[in-house]
Amino acid sequence: ASMEAYGDGGSASAYEYDHDVPLELGGAVNDPRNLWPEPDYPAPSAFYLNPKDHLERALNRLVCDGRMPLSQAQRSIAADWVSAYRRYG
Repeated sequence: ASMEAYGDGGSASAYEYDHDVPLELGGAVNDPRNLWPEPDYPAPSAFYLNPKDHLERALNRLVCDGRMPLSQAQRSIAADWVSAYRRYG
């Protein structure tokens, strides 16, 4: 898909394909509905270059520790990962 399809006229080289629901939370590997162009982050956010990666790890820990159901983690990251990052990241 072109970047215009995502409402962005930027160069595709400034993005990487990412899984909307990450593999570590049971996201589909090659389903196009689970892939999106994620912006490259030129500067670290805390210790992580990419804040979504930090959220993925935080949600994975919550699920593995039994503090959050997998379905809740999947929904929260798929629905609005930025809000989920503010809450769990």
